[in-house]
Amino acid sequence: MLPLRVRQYLVPLLAIAWSAQAIAAPTPILIARNDSVAATVRHLQKTKRRWIEINLSSQRLIAWEGNTPVYAILISTGKAETPTRSGVFAIQTRDRYARMKGADYDLSDVPYTMYYSGNYAIHGAYWHRRFGTPVSHGCINLAVNHARWLYNWASIGTSVVVRR
Repeated sequence: MLPLRVRQYLVPLLAIAWSAQAIAAPTPILIARNDSVAATVRHLQKTKRRWIEINLSSQRLIAWEGNTPVYAILISTGKAETPTRSGVFAIQTRDRYARMKGADYDLSDVPYTMYYSGNYAIHGAYWHRRFGTPVSHGCINLAVNHARWLYNWASIGTSVVVRR
């Protein structure tokens, strides 16, 4: 169980997600404020659940199963003027291909897209190879082959921890 300090900041979403590891019981998706991210990570490491860590400082993504890292790659997150939000989220929807459109971009067929907070997503990026450098409009960009692996590994409800 999470310490009281952490639990008081956790807000269950209205939706209930099914855990791929425990189909028999619904798992509520939890969102933590930035000051409880470290405690949430400690909690996730004590479980056997799958979760994704995004490190904005090192531009790295690590896929975890409890406290065991199973996949680690370079990524590209948001530029200074379009930053990636930090916090604890959960994958809400998954699309094999998605169209992403903004004021200065319009990309069709963005592969292996997993939305975790509004329009913020983890997805493949076929239009650049500058992984390890912040270049996005706030999303988490991966090489397409890595995005495919992560898309096949993660499911709706998988926790996404974004931190500095």
